[in-house]
Amino acid sequence: MVRLAILDDYYGLAFQMADWDRLSNVTVVPYSDHVHDAERLIERLSEFDAVMRIRERTHFPRSVLERLPRLKLLLATGMRNTRSLDLEAATELGITVCTTDAIHATTVELTWALILGLFRRVHQEVASLRAGGWQQQPGAGLDGKTLGIVGLSNMGIPVARIGQAFGMDLIAWSPNLTQERASQYQIQCVSKSELFTRSDAITIHMPMAERTIGIVSAADIAQMKPTAYLINTSRAELVDQAALIEALAQGRIAGAGIDVFDVEPLPFDHPFRSLPTVLATPHIGFSTKENFRIFFEQSFENLEAYMKGKPIRVVEGTSATWK
Repeated sequence: MVRLAILDDYYGLAFQMADWDRLSNVTVVPYSDHVHDAERLIERLSEFDAVMRIRERTHFPRSVLERLPRLKLLLATGMRNTRSLDLEAATELGITVCTTDAIHATTVELTWALILGLFRRVHQEVASLRAGGWQQQPGAGLDGKTLGIVGLSNMGIPVARIGQAFGMDLIAWSPNLTQERASQYQIQCVSKSELFTRSDAITIHMPMAERTIGIVSAADIAQMKPTAYLINTSRAELVDQAALIEALAQGRIAGAGIDVFDVEPLPFDHPFRSLPTVLATPHIGFSTKENFRIFFEQSFENLEAYMKGKPIRVVEGTSATWK
């Protein structure tokens, strides 16, 4: 009998999105809570042959993988696994890693939900209404405002197109961006300093890598207008978190829209839960019914194919056979 653990199943979708009963020799055990402590994670997974994780919610460094000798298959979901899952260690330990597709437009949608919510003060006005009040302060429109995009690639480009439809002026910066490339999308390529000083809203769309950690620094945040907003739906580590919290607490910027955090789930006493100018969502950029159906259905297919000795959607270099 093969034992499969499904981690961080916050929504309880494990048995709704896949018919595991079709695999007669598999026992599926879903967990709805998140384990931060490595020792507890190892203890939880010690009796499992396979693990399915939801995106990067649970990290698998070498120090964890080496202590799971029974583990032979990791069912990753989504395409970015290199930082939170030690693929080199998995390869050395004979652990196959299979992954799934994902719909990336969902994060673009949430980015705009946060931008619109901040400009129109939706979270504050909703709170007022729920408390028995009425309108508090007028919001701001987007037409004629400047949107600064950090990272003009798969996410940044569709975000820019929506900004153009709202009548915004578009500027962008990334370490390797050129005006020739930006001009293809009717966007002005500017320096990093100019982007942070000119923008009314700054949205970050860069992948997580060694070179991008802290790419939005305290000095960058200090250059922002007091009326400007910062939106991050990429990764928390891209932004100096302490500097952002300080700027928000002191009212040096107008607010922030945050969907990603350095610790998830977010601790109860974290400032992002209470700062009035923060519009925060619990990392739901990818979290749609359509994406979860892809995650579970393709993970089912990945497990089934692996057990037949013909693994599919294998992350390069990690293929092994079931023992």
